[in-house]
Amino acid sequence: MARFGAAAAAAACLLAFVQSASNTPVHQVIQMLTEMKSKGKISMEAEKKTMATYTEWVDDRVTELGFEIKTASSDVEELSAFLDKTQSTIDGLESELGKLDANIAQLEGDQKTATAQRESETNEFVTAQQDYSESVDALAAAIQVLKAQNYDRPQAEMMLQKMAIKTRGMRRVLAAFIEETGKRQPGAPEVAAYESQTGGVIEVLENLLVKFKDELKSVEEAEANAAHAYDMEMLHTGNLIKQLTADHEEKGVRKGELLGELAQAKGQLTTTKADLAEDKKMLSDTQAIFEMKKKTFETNQEVRAAELEAIAKAIEIISAPDVAASYESHVKLVQVGKQPVAAHGVLLLQEGSETAVARTAARHEAAKLLRERAATLSSKLLATVAEGVEANPFAKVITMIEELLVKLKEEAAAEADHKKWCDGELKANKLKRKEHTTAVDKLSAEVELLGSQIQTMAEELAKLAKEQAALAEAMAEATADRQKEKATNEATIKDAVAAQEALKKALEILREFYSSVAEASLVQTKRQVPEMAAYKGMGGSSKGVIGMLEVIESDFSRLETDTRASEDQAASEYKTFMADSQAAKDTKHKREVQLKLDKDQTEFEQGQVKKDLASAQRKLDAANKYYDELKPACLEVHVSYEERVARREEEIAALRQAYEILDKKGKGADA
Repeated sequence: MARFGAAAAAAACLLAFVQSASNTPVHQVIQMLTEMKSKGKISMEAEKKTMATYTEWVDDRVTELGFEIKTASSDVEELSAFLDKTQSTIDGLESELGKLDANIAQLEGDQKTATAQRESETNEFVTAQQDYSESVDALAAAIQVLKAQNYDRPQAEMMLQKMAIKTRGMRRVLAAFIEETGKRQPGAPEVAAYESQTGGVIEVLENLLVKFKDELKSVEEAEANAAHAYDMEMLHTGNLIKQLTADHEEKGVRKGELLGELAQAKGQLTTTKADLAEDKKMLSDTQAIFEMKKKTFETNQEVRAAELEAIAKAIEIISAPDVAASYESHVKLVQVGKQPVAAHGVLLLQEGSETAVARTAARHEAAKLLRERAATLSSKLLATVAEGVEANPFAKVITMIEELLVKLKEEAAAEADHKKWCDGELKANKLKRKEHTTAVDKLSAEVELLGSQIQTMAEELAKLAKEQAALAEAMAEATADRQKEKATNEATIKDAVAAQEALKKALEILREFYSSVAEASLVQTKRQVPEMAAYKGMGGSSKGVIGMLEVIESDFSRLETDTRASEDQAASEYKTFMADSQAAKDTKHKREVQLKLDKDQTEFEQGQVKKDLASAQRKLDAANKYYDELKPACLEVHVSYEERVARREEEIAALRQAYEILDKKGKGADA
């Protein structure tokens, strides 16, 4: 029954084709293959145009990327050269700054040494000037006294000795006078007062006066020259220090500017290198994808040409007389209408069987060719057409084709949406990665710059602490030395005062004794002429003893005066030194406090920038991670989107042709 029903259905189908000889199944297959050949040629030409457009775009893109890579490479070389040159300049500036510091310290040390030497020379000059001035004044007074009174040499020497006791400058005069007279009269015998006048003594003293005045003038001229030389040296050294300090400040400012430029250039270099690497990767990917598409295109063209050749051969085979003519000669549908009604069914079945044999032979031959091309092209469309040509076209095949068409359309829409989503996400991700990379580079440069400032501040703080410690140590040493010096001076003054009081008492006793002895001798001389020289005590040496005691007393007095003056000067110098040192220490302390605040603020700012940098880095890492996640779904594909779309369109077009053929057959069978 089933076989009979199938035969009846086939007979009904064949009956529908009787109306037109050109509407036979053979002609329908030929028409379908002809349409496929036409569409294949159109698709082949469209693919060529698409490839030409794509090739032109690739050429433009490769050229553009080549220019960008060349420009970025040049920028990298320039930035690298700038960094090397700038770093070399900074190193040179640091070396020059070190030399300037050493030169300034050397000049300041020379100033201190010269000032100490000048003060020592000035003190020596003051002492010498005072001695010579006192000697000149004493000589002038002695000459005036000798000119007023007629003294012999011993009397003149005695007068000079008395003046030497009272006048300090006369001591040098007395020594010079004794030395000068000793040179003029070596071994000369003493003479009586009436035999030698004061003329020779005055001449010697006047010569000494001229000599002392000349020496005083020489000392003053030497002091003036030394002071002038010192002033010139201080002026020259001060100008050098100012010049070196200005140069130091200028180089320090330049060093800071270069450090900022260095940090900025490092950030630019990092960004440029990243862009260069991305451009190189883009160029490599573009070229690789182009080569892959080019090979696919060439393969597709070969496959399409072979497919067109196969379709043409299939048309030629089906159109051959042994198929088409045999079908027309054996399937005599035009005679069906002349048969009696009773024999109509039998005749229809007989002719249907013969027609099925011929159609099956043609189908098998065409399906075989189409299956071979489908296997060569890996085309599901041709395989489906081959199955549709060979299998039942009225039920399962039509439903399958309809479902497959719907599925392919849905896949095309979904893939188009996915492509649009990928393009949008990749573009947004690239912008984010570029934005975050720029932020990371900028913040990294800021962190490095702030770190350099913090290091500079730390070095200056260490230097300030060291200088303050040195000042404190110097002040402590000065205080200890001052206390020792003060104790020594006070002890010296105390001893000098005690010695002067003791000497005064001794002199009073001796003067009183020798004065009474002299009066007694004078009285005895007036009363009688002695038979022998009366004993007057040690009168000959009394003047010498008293004179020596007076000299010693004056030495202690001078010692007291000099020590008090030295103590006052040392105290004043100590006070000045302590005030200057304390002022310098306070200034450095204030600078240290302010610098610590600035350093803390800079460290705080650096911490904030580091937080921002960490946040920007996290965002960049997240963007890179998302980019890596997008690659498998959007970039790493074996067949391009355009190729998949073209293949799918060809499959849809072929399925539509097969559907139209089967649909027509179905309608014919229903009729």
